[in-house]
Amino acid sequence: MTATIGVLALQGDVREHARLLRELGVTVRPIRRADQLAGVQGLVIPGGESTTISRLAIDFGLLEPLREAVRDGLPVLGTCAGMIMLAKSILDGRPDQETIGGLDILVRRNAFGRQVESFETGVKIAGMSGPDFPGVFIRAPWVESAGPRVTVLARLVPSGGPGSGPGEGRIVAVRQDRILAAAFHPELSADPSFHSMFLSMIE
Repeated sequence: MTATIGVLALQGDVREHARLLRELGVTVRPIRRADQLAGVQGLVIPGGESTTISRLAIDFGLLEPLREAVRDGLPVLGTCAGMIMLAKSILDGRPDQETIGGLDILVRRNAFGRQVESFETGVKIAGMSGPDFPGVFIRAPWVESAGPRVTVLARLVPSGGPGSGPGEGRIVAVRQDRILAAAFHPELSADPSFHSMFLSMIE
């Protein structure tokens, strides 16, 4: 498709998202200033460290323009920290942590544990054909609860392996209107399917 997609380039997996998007034939624009949002057809909020992204968005004068863009219906994809940034409410966040909002979800930061407890597991995503998506979970959040306008796209299923236990049945991917979010890192997979789902929201 012919489109220009912005990737918030303050911190996190910016290059990884840009690589997958370019493979899908779109133009990628790193976003570090408010004026760079003009003319983009979609926006990606990458994985990284949500408190750092929040603080830098404020420092760079981007938080309010990002909120306005989401309110105006710009299609947005948020992964891991990006999901946290798009959440209405956060558990275990810093008291002064700000979010962009737009998703009527309550999300728990670092829900699966520390870096050493990261894991990969197949994730069945509603509306996506083929084998389970390779979900990469690194200090990942999960969705504690979702509002009535939120469509749940994926939950962790019991596996007996990594990701089983307290995370079983937890919501790990959602959509609300033109916002798509995942607790895992699709940008760290070679599978472009999740990004293709995002781009279909633009078409």
